[in-house]
Order: sequence, then structure tokens, then C-alpha cells
Amino acid sequence: MRVGFIGLGSQGAPMARQIIDAGYDVTLWARRAAALEPFADTIAKVAQSPAELAAASDLVCICVVGDADVGEVLGTQTGVLAGLSAGGIVAIHSTVHPDTCRRLATTCAARGVSVVDAPVSGGAPAAAERRLLVMVGGDTDAVNRCRPVFETYGEPVVHLGGVGAGQITKLLNNLLFTANLGTAATALVLGEELGVATAALADVISRGSAGSFALNSIKGSGGLAGLAQLAGALLQKDVRLVADIADKADASPGAVLDAADAALMMMDHPR
Repeated sequence: MRVGFIGLGSQGAPMARQIIDAGYDVTLWARRAAALEPFADTIAKVAQSPAELAAASDLVCICVVGDADVGEVLGTQTGVLAGLSAGGIVAIHSTVHPDTCRRLATTCAARGVSVVDAPVSGGAPAAAERRLLVMVGGDTDAVNRCRPVFETYGEPVVHLGGVGAGQITKLLNNLLFTANLGTAATALVLGEELGVATAALADVISRGSAGSFALNSIKGSGGLAGLAQLAGALLQKDVRLVADIADKADASPGAVLDAADAALMMMDHPR
């Protein structure tokens, strides 16, 4: 399978590197030439446009920031759909609204192209160590064709259902993570007010039954304020998406959304 990769940022670059190192025929494209410089020591080809990249690919992986970016990369006159042949697959690694993926799947199907949504969790270190969690939605045949590529950087690769299921799962994961950040941070504040040193309390809790990835993230980022600088805007975006999806489905998120909202307020990124 020939693979094209678009979106060579902190998350996408190590993913693309793993695909190249696995021996796939890879073509890259980036808006900024600087994003391509780390790949100068590889045999990957460089395209002049997304359409040119797509013409040289059977699978195009997209790892850009948001919904508008995905639409732009795919749908312009020089976009992926202008070059990808029938039978090709587009894998959307970006975390976007599931309806965006479904609309794109309908558009692509008219051209004989499949779409799978495959958001990831774990960050650049996990990609470099081939242990990203890959959450996939899409047709079973298309997912199975992509799986060997996804497994170059991901373990596990989980097929969750039709197009959009991967995005819903990723958003729910981020909703719960945001909520956990708030509860962990307030527990540390309460401990300080009760006379327990914050660093010592965090160390103890992280080794006990209340330990969590969220707590460790706060410890490793210099507190909730430090984490907010790194990820506050992205978590805000994802909580907004979940709230919108739940509202349209007439579903009640309950306490998890309340806790996530409280955490976003603490990070100065209110929904």
C-alpha cells in the first residue's frame, strides 16, 4: 500500500516516521517547508500539493488540527479528492466532529473513495514507541486494509463501529480526562488547605487507588495552570463538541460534563 501523510506536527510527524521506517512507499506534503526538514534523511517523497500526494497514494492519512483544516486539505481544487483514485482510502487522524467525518464519507463515496476516522491518544512519545491508542470508525473492509499501516505506530488499534464512532470515542475519552483533571486538582488544593504538602500528597495518591493519568499529567506539567497552557484550548474544543453531540442526540451527559466544565473554568478556558 502506498501511503500519503499530511499533518507533520508534534503528533503527525512521529506517526509518519514510523510508517516510513516500516518500509512503506510514503509521500509527504506540508504547508510549511520546515515541517518536511526532519524527513530529509528518509526515502519519503515530497508532493507539491495534496492532490499530487493523493495521486501517488492508496491511503492518505490526515493529521491536521480541526474540522476546517480537514475540509480544506480534502476539498479544494488541489485537495486530496482531486487526486485520489477510486478505491483509495482517507484516514482522518484529527480529532473532529463525527458529523464532519460522515459528511466527508458521503462526498468521498460518490468518487469511490472510503473514509475511516482514526483519532489517536497518547501523544508524540507513544507514537515514537509504537503504542498509540488508535480509535477507528468505518467500513470493516476499509479498516482492515488500513490496519497494517495503523499498527506501525499504534497498539491497540480498536475498530469501534461505523464512520464517526472513532471520533465519538476519542471525544468521550477527552471529556472524562478533563473531568478527572478538575477532580484531581481540587483534591490537591483541599489537601493543601488541610495542611498536607501538595507534592507529597500527589506522590502518595498517584501510588494508591485514586491514582490517575490526569493526576500524573498535573504533576508533570507544573500544576493545572501549566497543563492549561499546553492543552487547555484543545480540551475546551473537545468538550464543546461532546456537549453539542449530546444535545443534538437528546442525551444527558450528567456529572461528567459538569466536572469537565468546572475543570475548564479552573484552566481559564470555559466552554
